[in-house]
Amino acid sequence: MKYALVTGGSRGIGRAVCIKLAGMGYHVLVNFKGNITEAEKTLSAINERGGEGSLLQFDVSNRQQVQEVLGGWLENNADKFIEVLVNNAGIKDDVLLMWMKDEQWDNVINTSLNGFYIVTKLVLQNMLMQKYGRIINIVSLSGLKGLPGQTNYAAAKGGVIAATKALAQEVGRRNITVNAIAPGFIKTDMTEGLDEKQLRSLIPVSRFGEPEEVAHAVGFFASAESAYITGEVLSVNGGMYS
Repeated sequence: MKYALVTGGSRGIGRAVCIKLAGMGYHVLVNFKGNITEAEKTLSAINERGGEGSLLQFDVSNRQQVQEVLGGWLENNADKFIEVLVNNAGIKDDVLLMWMKDEQWDNVINTSLNGFYIVTKLVLQNMLMQKYGRIINIVSLSGLKGLPGQTNYAAAKGGVIAATKALAQEVGRRNITVNAIAPGFIKTDMTEGLDEKQLRSLIPVSRFGEPEEVAHAVGFFASAESAYITGEVLSVNGGMYS
């Protein structure tokens, strides 16, 4: 059985990614921070489709929790190998920089950027020993072009994009690829408050994307066929920005 870990897998893009990877034959470790109800819905969706998965609850920004829960899983399952890591966990807390509070900056940076570092460093060790791995980071349109009111979010996602390119060069010789996917406006909880009709005019394909369309891109980067692609950022945004 192949294993994959998806952080922030309880809803939206994370749920779609979990379902996609389970359909590719992976036992999916569904990480979530606190909403166990939604996490269990993800697991049920996996099981209903004949896939396999299990839940891992920890806050990606909390080093102690990651070490205890994820580190404990790795220690207790030495015969199992997480060959795909999808760093999807992230939050946004939008406000203009002049009015931003320190905790709004810290919380967003800690989850998206520090969370990438904490989780990836732990999972990478086995990938290096096994000489195989697929690391896929879910970033954002905001990390590529910046959006007003998202200085914190753009900084976090832009940092992960730069880290993706650097890490890809460090581990490529070990048959480990590191890529990023930058969604645009996708129909999830994060975009619920946006006026889709107004924003359609900015998107060449004239609609918001579906979480499954991002998950399909993740499936490609997770596959063995993508072995010669690393350090790349794939935009999934309907042509809005590339």
